[in-house]
Amino acid sequence: MRSEKKNKIFLVLIISFSVLAISMSFYFYQVFFSPNALLETEQNYTLKIPSNATFKQVSNRLYEDKVVNDMVSFSFVSKVLGYQDAVKPGLYIISPKMTNLELVRHLRSGNQAPVRITFNNIRTKEDLAEKITTNLEINEQQFLDLIKDSVYIRKFDFDEETIMSMFIPNTYEVWWNTSAESLFDRMYKEYQSFWTAERKAKAEAVGLSPVEVSTLASIVQSESQKSDERPKIAGVYLNRLRLNMPLQADPTLVFAVGDFSLKRVLNVHKEIDSPYNTYKYAGLPPGPINLPDINSLEAVLNPEDHNYLYFCAKEDFSGYHAFATNLAQHNANARRYQAALNAAKIF
Repeated sequence: MRSEKKNKIFLVLIISFSVLAISMSFYFYQVFFSPNALLETEQNYTLKIPSNATFKQVSNRLYEDKVVNDMVSFSFVSKVLGYQDAVKPGLYIISPKMTNLELVRHLRSGNQAPVRITFNNIRTKEDLAEKITTNLEINEQQFLDLIKDSVYIRKFDFDEETIMSMFIPNTYEVWWNTSAESLFDRMYKEYQSFWTAERKAKAEAVGLSPVEVSTLASIVQSESQKSDERPKIAGVYLNRLRLNMPLQADPTLVFAVGDFSLKRVLNVHKEIDSPYNTYKYAGLPPGPINLPDINSLEAVLNPEDHNYLYFCAKEDFSGYHAFATNLAQHNANARRYQAALNAAKIF
């Protein structure tokens, strides 16, 4: 009897242990392999993990935004896989129905998604700082501090007047948590990629360095919004440079004044003592007056070959310009434009 009773007890223990083992196995399977993220949506979630963020900060964000359904199981898997002590900053895309195992592995891997930065229509360093950092963790002041640091920018062979030449307007993919210094390194690489041997040869052919091309392109861009006309305008300024004539470019005076709302340049503005006053000083100004786009840079590298030395806006207000080879012809063009302004009562 005793032996039979012992066997029954042993059998009960075996069954209980088996049930417990099965239950635990099922629980652990559920914890690791059951969907636990974004269970009530079909849309991805973008998680931004700041630099130096802790696991608690990450888990709080996932909880507050209702990304993770069961935070206890997520925390457990994170602990088992060592993620709690190895949080990696960046921008991560979380897909609906991800399991704890998938989610933790994804975050632990540091496999973040890139973000796009786009900058164009830039006039000042402040404009650039605002636009280039829009989608990044760094703020515009961090970027601005570097671009105004004369010692730092010297490592790229630029100075305070020419540093804007290093930034080629375009759309780029970078990491969300890239540092200001890394962003400068990336932009310098893009600058070097843009200035191929072919483009450098074209710059040399028109008698300019890459920085000087950027400077002239910034003036050309300010003069005309018509991309098909820019090579002709570039040709005018190159003709003037060859003859050592002052460029007499109104946009450089606007830059010297510092008032970009200025619509008409007056004689009083032409007396400003500034290296950007191209009425007073011959040659190019010290640096670009805006951030020229690729179209403007190409216009200077591929200028139209002609004998024009002057141009002014056409009287039809089309945005195009009338060109002249001599001052008398230019003055006649200017009078027609002035008459059109007066007739339209534009002052």
